[in-house]
Amino acid sequence: MFAIGGIAKRLNSALVMGALALVTLGAATAADSLYKYRDANGNLVYSDHKPESAAASVESLSVSLEARAPHIEIRAVEDATKWILLATNECLCTVEFGGKIFEPHNLKIADGATFHRILAPKSQEPLVEIAHTAADGAASARLTWRGILGMPGAEHKPHVPYRAPFSVGASYKVSQAFPMHFTHTTPADQYAVDIALPDGTPVDAAREGTVINIQHDKYLVAATPAMMDQANMVEILHDDGTIAIYAHLHWDSVRVQPGQFVRRGEYIANSGNTGFSTGAHLHFAVVRNSGLAAESVPVQFAGPGGAAISPQTDMMLTAY
Repeated sequence: MFAIGGIAKRLNSALVMGALALVTLGAATAADSLYKYRDANGNLVYSDHKPESAAASVESLSVSLEARAPHIEIRAVEDATKWILLATNECLCTVEFGGKIFEPHNLKIADGATFHRILAPKSQEPLVEIAHTAADGAASARLTWRGILGMPGAEHKPHVPYRAPFSVGASYKVSQAFPMHFTHTTPADQYAVDIALPDGTPVDAAREGTVINIQHDKYLVAATPAMMDQANMVEILHDDGTIAIYAHLHWDSVRVQPGQFVRRGEYIANSGNTGFSTGAHLHFAVVRNSGLAAESVPVQFAGPGGAAISPQTDMMLTAY
């Protein structure tokens, strides 16, 4: 979600480097079996395992979903004289790349050398071109990198307060908001707002913008950070360069595509309970790239007459 990073891995000639994302930017799962049922507490569950309880009424679903997220990566390519780190940004937003090169072999570069580049939307560029130290023999190195979506230094300047991200007239409880930090403990989510939307509640865009990233095919949930990349989500780029994140969405409920412009109040998905979560809710945050780092910003919602309301834990939030 918002930030991506490369694992520390040795790159050999023409080897594609894997990318690790907070919310995976790779392909969707292949065709598989999915089981839908209600647990002992009446909660709707999607799982790749049948329930142990014989009393549960189980519906079997076939999962074969198209991957629609943009591809962002760094890979190594080589010709007879040099070794090139090639960056790809298929996102409709700017991506800032930065990283280090360790343990170079047959390459004219210092151990620990750094690189940095800002790639325009829908572009591919060489980050580093490194000459070989010998005429023959394969080149390799160990690489770590990260990429942050959005132009560095973007300033949060909404034209009006955000609309609460659900149907007009509805009211739902804010279960977590700044300065409370039950799970929002990093700069990337300290100003995030959790709203207790029941599973399957329509989620609307809080502000107009362009969809730049989605994840829609996840159905697993657990109260552990290891499940962070299992949350379905939509990311929308605003005209000031900030990005809204709508997360923990219901399995296969996302109704927008990367590249689509959505208007304030437009239906984009259903709320759910996926990823790192203890119950159905919507995680809403607005983030910016503060310079190779994702940083959340405070948001205000529109109240009666358009007045700005700052979300607070346990308050009832109404969409106007």
